Amino acid sequence: MKVGLFSGSFNPIHVGHLVVANYMLEFTSLDEVWFVVTPHSPLKRQEELLDDQLRLDMVRLALKEYEGLFASDIEFHLPRPSYTVETLAALDKEYPEKEFHLIIGGDNWVIFDRWYEHERILQKYGILIYPRKGEEVSIPHRYRDSVQVVKAPLVEISSTFIRESLKQGKNMRAFLPPGVYEFILERDLYRSSPLRTASRRG
Repeated sequence: MKVGLFSGSFNPIHVGHLVVANYMLEFTSLDEVWFVVTPHSPLKRQEELLDDQLRLDMVRLALKEYEGLFASDIEFHLPRPSYTVETLAALDKEYPEKEFHLIIGGDNWVIFDRWYEHERILQKYGILIYPRKGEEVSIPHRYRDSVQVVKAPLVEISSTFIRESLKQGKNMRAFLPPGVYEFILERDLYRSSPLRTASRRG
């Protein structure tokens, strides 16, 4: 079974993430896509990132109606900071029957040579690259058997945009998966002031 690993902070998960994951599931050879929620990094200020469990809960909420899309907390149980190569090794050990592939954006591919032990990843795992605006993706010939550019839809939605809009009291229901928006409102997340009544009507 081929599993695509879609890693991120998902702070919060939004419809753009789902579009990419769903496309990868339906239009590539992947059998499943796992959303790997990354834990808090000591390099980021605490206020920039919600609690790990809250972000995982939102991902699970977002995926509950989708077949083939799953949430993973594997990195919550690894030494920090966690490196992708170590995450892959841990998953190989736990699920030896599965074949893991990375799903990354074109912006990450451009700097992939800076990733810890990137050559080890390239030698052992497949990589699926989705487009990001302004990034030209070039695959060296020696990697073309394991690295593939997938023409997924270009979705220009960012978690930063959503967080900033929520702080301003904007209604972001259309940008967030069903259940996630209500989760955010109920817990008053990403807010610096009380919610406006108009936002709740959604």
